[in-house]
Amino acid sequence: MVQPEQPLARFTRWIRQRPNSIEFWELVLTDQRLVWCYVGQSYRSMLLRADMGERDRAIVDDSRLEELEELAEENFAVPLEALESIRLVEGTRFRRAKLELEWRDDDESRYNGQMTLVSTSDADSQRDVVAALADDPHLEHVDIDFDTRRWPFF
Repeated sequence: MVQPEQPLARFTRWIRQRPNSIEFWELVLTDQRLVWCYVGQSYRSMLLRADMGERDRAIVDDSRLEELEELAEENFAVPLEALESIRLVEGTRFRRAKLELEWRDDDESRYNGQMTLVSTSDADSQRDVVAALADDPHLEHVDIDFDTRRWPFF
């Protein structure tokens, strides 16, 4: 009998900075895959900037794990065995936290097996989440690291 997919962690309130826009992402890590959930986009202009992800974050919260990948055409999943590294660089008073992820990408997708996300201003520190993953047996093949910036400006 096949075991149902179990959630391990959720990375919430992360953005991907683009030249003219900001993409909002939620990541759901399960014992089988890492699901990337696109929850909206905003423009970098101060006049057009808004966190458009709140409604879709709630949809991700309310959805079953097997439905997540189908919520938006931008959503995708990385099999857990392809995941290579998770690195959290903690934020400071002047710099936001960064989440760097790498995976083996045999299909050479648009992200080329890596993505760096930046926390939103209202995101909680997820150091405890990353630290707990380091002890998870499902992720013993993944290089999990967290780093604290030494100087508040860098």
